[in-house]
Order: sequence, then C-alpha cells, then structure tokens
Amino acid sequence: MYLPVYLILIHLKYICSYVLRDFHCESPALILGGLERPAGKVSDRSSAECSFPGGEEESLGHSDESESEAGWIEGLAIFISVIVVVIVTAFNDYTKERQFRGLQSKIEGEHKFAVIRNGEVEQIKVGDLVVGDICQIKYGDLLPADGICIQSNDLKVDESSLTGESDHVKKGEHSDPMLLSGTHVMEGSGKMLVSAVGVNSQAGIIFTLLGAAVDEHEKQAKAKAKNKKAGRESDGDVEQGLTGNSHAGGSAAAAVPVPATVVATDDPTAPTEPSAEVSTKKEKSVLQAKLTKLAIQIGYAGSLIAVMTVIILIVRFCITTFVVEKKAWSGFYANYFVKFLIIGVTVLVVAVPEGLPLAVTLSLAYSVKKMMKDNNLVRHLDACETMGNATAICSDKTGTLTTNRMTAVQAYVEGELYKVIRRDDSNVISKTTRETLFQSIALNSAFTSRVIPPATQQEGELPKQVGNKTECALLGYVQDLGGSYEKIREENPEETLHKVYTFNSERKSMSTVIRLPQGGFRVYTKGASEIVMKKCSFIMGAKGELKKMTKDMQDRIVREVIEPMACDGLRTLSVAYRDFVPHKAEINQVHYETEPNWEDETNIICNLTCVAIFGIEDPVRPEARPL
Repeated sequence: MYLPVYLILIHLKYICSYVLRDFHCESPALILGGLERPAGKVSDRSSAECSFPGGEEESLGHSDESESEAGWIEGLAIFISVIVVVIVTAFNDYTKERQFRGLQSKIEGEHKFAVIRNGEVEQIKVGDLVVGDICQIKYGDLLPADGICIQSNDLKVDESSLTGESDHVKKGEHSDPMLLSGTHVMEGSGKMLVSAVGVNSQAGIIFTLLGAAVDEHEKQAKAKAKNKKAGRESDGDVEQGLTGNSHAGGSAAAAVPVPATVVATDDPTAPTEPSAEVSTKKEKSVLQAKLTKLAIQIGYAGSLIAVMTVIILIVRFCITTFVVEKKAWSGFYANYFVKFLIIGVTVLVVAVPEGLPLAVTLSLAYSVKKMMKDNNLVRHLDACETMGNATAICSDKTGTLTTNRMTAVQAYVEGELYKVIRRDDSNVISKTTRETLFQSIALNSAFTSRVIPPATQQEGELPKQVGNKTECALLGYVQDLGGSYEKIREENPEETLHKVYTFNSERKSMSTVIRLPQGGFRVYTKGASEIVMKKCSFIMGAKGELKKMTKDMQDRIVREVIEPMACDGLRTLSVAYRDFVPHKAEINQVHYETEPNWEDETNIICNLTCVAIFGIEDPVRPEARPL
C-alpha cells in the first residue's frame, strides 16, 4: 500500500532534477558544500555557480559528468526491485494455489462411500455412484445423492441445508423414506437405494438454479450500468414514476412494481435510497498495520526534517547574502531557492525505506518455504506473520496428535483386570460370558464398522479399521480372543435387529434390541463407563456367576478399575445387557405379557447386567513430542 507513495516521491525527485538541469545548476550537494565555506567566498562564486537559460553569461560551473552518466542506475534498481516483489509474490501465490487445488482434488477423490455390490460392501468414490446402488449410511455421513430409505435404525437427518429447518427429520421405510443429497445423517444408520445423482439430484438442481440466477443477476447489473452510463435514467423520470403527477408518470407507476418496503422520514437531508454498497475491504494483518504505521511515521518525520532543512538553508543564505554581505535582491538568487527545495525533496525521498517491501516479501517467502518442509501449506504470505503472533495453538487430539487407531489394551471381565490382552485369555473367561460379550460387541456396533485383515502378510502390517474407530477396537478384541464377529453378523443380519438406540451426545451410549431364539428380547448396551455403570444392577462374576451390584461394589470398580484406566490416558467403555422374556423370569430378567414399549427408553435401559469394562488406547503419533 505504501509502495506507490515511494514511487511518487522518487518521481518527484527526478522531476526536480530535470528542473535543476534546465537552470544549468550544479548538484544539490555542492550547494551544501558551498554554504559551508566562508561568506566571502560565497559571493565570489555566486555568479559562477548558476545562470538562467538564455542569459548572456556562460556558466562557469560544470556538472559532474560521472554522476549524470550513472543516474540511470538508481531508477533501474528501483524498477528491478518492484519487478522482483511482483514476481516473488505472484509465483508464491500461484504455487500455493496449485498445491491447495491439488490437495482439494485429492480430498475430493478420496471421499468414498460404502455401497453394496454383488453382495459385498465396497468403498467407492462418490463420483462413481450410479442410480440403483444400495448405500450404507450412518451417523455423520453427508449424503452425496438422492435415494429411498429401504432399511433404517433410528435414522434422523438434518435437512436444514435445503429447508432451513433445524429440527432433525426422522426417516424410515414406511414414513418419509426420501433421502436428499446435501443433507447430514445426525443419528442412526440404514440403507439407501440411490435414485438420482449429480445435477439430477436435489442439491444439483438447486446449484444449477443458483448458477442461472447468478448469471441473470450479472446480466441485469451490466445492463443497469450500461443504462446509467448512457444517461437513460434521469432524476426527473424517477420523480414522475414515484409521484405520478402526470399521465406518463401514472402509467409508469402502474407498470413498475412498487417496492415492498417504504421508509418515511421527516429529515429532508436523509438519503431516499438505502446504500447497496457492501464493504469488501480486506482487513490488514498485524504486520501490514505496523508497516503502514511505520511508513506514516517515517513520512511525518521525513517531511518535518525536509521542511526544517529548506527553512534553515533559506534563512542562512538570506542572512549571509543580504545581511552580512548587504547585497541587493536579484532574480538571479531565485535559482538558489530552487536548489534548496530540491535538497528538501531529496531528504524526504532518502528517508523513505525503498527496500522495505522487497525485504518483507522475501522474508515471508522464505518463511513459507521453511514451513513447506514441515508439510505446512500456506496459501497467503500474510498467514506466516499471523501464525508468528500465535501464543497458543489448540489442536484436536484424535487423529491429529494420535494415530486414530483405537486398540483395546485393558479389560475387566468376571472380576479380573487384564492389563495385557492375549489370545489365551479366552480360555480363562467362561463360555457363557465369552459368548455374551462377543454377541454384544458384534451386534451392538454399526455394521459399517469392520476390521479388514492386511492385504499382504508383511511383518508389522496392521489390519485396516473401517468405520467407527472405537467400535473397531472392540471388534479387534473379539478377534484377539479367537472370536469371529462376521459369523455372528451373518447369523443376525442388520434387518433382523428389532430396535436400535443410536449413540448421541445426550445418551453417551448405544443400545440394540434383538430377538432371542427361545422367545423374548435382549437389549445390548455399550457406552461411557460412568453412564452405563449407574444403570447396572448386576454384574457377571467368576465363571459367569451372576452377582448383585451394590453401591459399594460400584464405588470400588470406579476407584480400582475405571479411574486407573483414565489416569493411563485410556478411554473406558462398559458393555452390559438386559433380557425381556414372556416366560418365568430370572433375577436379572423382566417378564412381560405384551411387548414392551420400546419408545420408553428410560425404563428399557435400566437394571442392566454388566459384562465387561474396556480400556481403549489411541496411540500417540511418533512425531508428536511429549510436553
């Protein structure tokens, strides 16, 4: 912003230099040198220093030929500096924009969606979706296409991006089955049959209409600007159209739609039309603000010094010439005043730091290059100094400081705390507890969560976790103990689940209702340990023995199991269940004559039987340094 000011002052300097050349005057530096001499010598050289153009006397002074020959160097240096600043800034912006576009394309290309093709769940790119695909949708998904819900588990969708309504809309096979692209799945899971993709989807139609509206608005704006430029709209015509004092005005007023809002005011000076201009000025960064302030201060100081220099030179010359030497005024002396003015302009120009914009641009570009080595992409140069002023950086932990690869490393089962999970633990845990635990984990997790074995048998290669990482940790625990969650899911497909209470921030737990083979229902629950433990009335002890959970036992488990896990940086989850049977019920079961009201969640998810408590670890990235 201050670069044009520098150029103006420099140009002013050269203009004054040309004026000086026209008067055949010597360099301003010689004037300063001449004024330093004794007063008597000034008068002796005064007639030899300058002469007006067209005068009869020939100038005895000679300009410095070497200085005039090298005068182009300064202008060329300034020109090269400006070119370097422009090229460095443009190249940096182009490079960063290209990197960000490549990163954005990579992100869009990596955005995949789970579909069922040939009976297998596949992860395909969103752009490869076609009409007729069956997609698995879950909490957190952004729907990429329109579709029909063919299976749902407490599915709720946020359609505010299309309708503006913030309330979540419940979707199901029999009630409001239409799912629209651009909406977010806020709760539950299900399956969707794709009915429209791309520009034929609801979001695509809206974007197409918006694009057409923008084009039409631009056309109208251009036509309006052209009409104003041609003078087709005048104030008199507007007055007639608004007041209708004449026949032409009345017909025009009838033809033109009246604005919906009219603002009345008694102030005659108030504007009759609201200003449509919106300020789009970009706020200055901290460094830009400081540099602007510095440039203004330098300008004030330079101006003050330049004015004082001119005044001192004029006063000293006048005293020396007209007071001490008592010479009469002559137009010849005006040449000296021109020289003094040029000296003042020179002082002002010298005070301006011409290399400051180049130095700042080069330093920021160097900072960007160093940040790129740390895999930090910077789109704008001023972002470097913005981050340089940061005193604290708040970062997300999961997936940023950690690997986002959850692993169950501790388990509390049948009254025993296992610090290290091994396959041999399955022989210690009773069959009843093991089967209940495996079924609870396999069925009370999103069916989109899976643990895929490594593609190759290379040493150190880990299985791939797909879906919710916390659920993948529990599924990995089942595999570590020799179980197979795939087999359990094949015996109990997702369509056979009777009711699903999906995880949300209010519940902090997830529950699934299944039918028992001998009749009745079983509710599996998993969630935050402190939440689930409060709802437990029983616990499975040694060899699957059922025990009553007292208040003292709950406090002991929290003190000796949950709190130590939390102190080790582990995420704790509890797994529990409850049975509803139509026949004679045991102590931890509920007898019913008619099917329970599954909408009464409070009375359904209570008096649970605790099966296990897990400590799940999210390993820290190797490059993350400890505090």
